[in-house]
Amino acid sequence: MRGLRRGLHRAALAALLCGVGVGVGVGAVKAAGAAPAPASFDVPHVAFTERVLRNGLQFIAVPNTASPTVSVQVWYHVGAKDDPPGRSGFAHLFEHLMFKGTRYLRAEQLDRLTEDVGGANNAFTSDDVTAYQDIVPSNHLETLLWAEAERMANLAVVQASFESERSVVKEEYRERVLASPYGRFSRGIASLPYLSHPYRRPSIGSIEDLEAATLADVAAFHTTFYRPDNATLVVAGDFDPQQLDAWVDKYFAPVPRPAAAVPRVTATEPAWSSDRRIALTGPQVALPAVALVWLAPPLTSPDAAALRIAATLLGGGESSRLNQSLVYRRQLAAQAGFNADLRAGPGLLIASAVAAGGKPLAELEAGLLAEVLRLTRQPVPAAELAKVKTQLLTDTLLTRQTPEGLGAAVAEAAVLEGGAGQVNAGLAALLTVSATDVQRVLRQCLVGTHKVTIEYTQDRAVK
Repeated sequence: MRGLRRGLHRAALAALLCGVGVGVGVGAVKAAGAAPAPASFDVPHVAFTERVLRNGLQFIAVPNTASPTVSVQVWYHVGAKDDPPGRSGFAHLFEHLMFKGTRYLRAEQLDRLTEDVGGANNAFTSDDVTAYQDIVPSNHLETLLWAEAERMANLAVVQASFESERSVVKEEYRERVLASPYGRFSRGIASLPYLSHPYRRPSIGSIEDLEAATLADVAAFHTTFYRPDNATLVVAGDFDPQQLDAWVDKYFAPVPRPAAAVPRVTATEPAWSSDRRIALTGPQVALPAVALVWLAPPLTSPDAAALRIAATLLGGGESSRLNQSLVYRRQLAAQAGFNADLRAGPGLLIASAVAAGGKPLAELEAGLLAEVLRLTRQPVPAAELAKVKTQLLTDTLLTRQTPEGLGAAVAEAAVLEGGAGQVNAGLAALLTVSATDVQRVLRQCLVGTHKVTIEYTQDRAVK
């Protein structure tokens, strides 16, 4: 299903509201019976080649012959933070438009080129990127390369497609934000804490901004951002390297590079000078919820690995600290979790919980804060740290077993983490994080800083 993705943070908040807390970039892996991480572990090295075409396209090839399949991914360096003023949700809208017709492709024909040969395609929009991901049998690689180059260069921006996809996105907004009991809560957590950074605009946008968009807006957005020098092409899986290079040159090299520079967001988020409290309400909130939010460093920070571990210690699975303390022992919460929502720019650290039936929200908030701060004060036991590293390592290596997961890992490193080499360096850095590192980083982010508290309750006007 096409749609939004919160950065590395693969549906972390949605997972929390379904009863599972997860850390940034990790799945909810149950820790029961997990073996401690070995003191010395030879992390499998991801081999890749990288070059930049004359038109500015970054191309990365990741060979893997485990299966006769190949993933073609194009990550455009444009996300919700790049939405034009008064056009929140525009990057997400454009994600949908890219599946419509081009000069030589009919609308939805990419589905036929992938699904009809046993493959699949998908896309997602985050605050920083919009990515298109295809997986097909290897003998269909050339066709997919042509199709991705075709929709980069020759998308048909027409009124009929614009209106139909705008209606689809508006319906997604109604389903995910308005109809979902905790949709307003998750939307608010991800954006409202920011004071001035463009991340304050929700990725999914608003009905009003979508209705205000025009066909001219769409055409300008495509010209501005959908261009080879603003994209990273990653091909991962089973392919002949020389043949792949030839095909990439054949289909992508002719795509023209516009003369104008790509506009970049240069805004920063000022340090928060005081604590703030935000009250949100919804019409179907059976159990109230609360979130505590602090500013976090970007994905390129050397402390990103320590924050991943901290997030998993607090919210990664059944044995996590918040789950054990608030849900099982004290029975204050029906669900509880922690997310390190790291982005290209300033990120967020989010502790959130849904109250157990009849429990006061104030008591839950106090318990949530106390458990998070306990990690900054008391040393992390060696066995617990080893368990969490095993969770993260296992999840990462499982994801990389498929061409799509492997390609996404390399693309994420290349586009968001400072370079494709981070696909190896980042995992190695995670294994060297010490208990002292975890406490040091959390203290920097949480102690002596200011936070935003978001309360979510039933709308009293709704009966």
